[in-house]
Amino acid sequence: MPNAQGIIDPPIDELLAKVESKYALVIFASKRARQINDYYAALHEGSLLDNVGPLVDSTVEDKPLSVALHEIGENKLTLRSNTAN
Repeated sequence: MPNAQGIIDPPIDELLAKVESKYALVIFASKRARQINDYYAALHEGSLLDNVGPLVDSTVEDKPLSVALHEIGENKLTLRSNTAN
């Protein structure tokens, strides 16, 4: 049986260093997970025009939230602030 990595890979401390707060991390990762979910739904329907798939190596069995956290951990995604100065 392969080792389950869960939230230990990538380490939560490394993920938190990339965002302003743990709340920002949750929102950032959940929005990306939704995009990945939409990608797989569109893939199933045969239309891939508006969706970006996983940016890291993954399989269909990987949960979208885990994939999103790996993307953040590998610096494939960066969080932009919405503040206008």
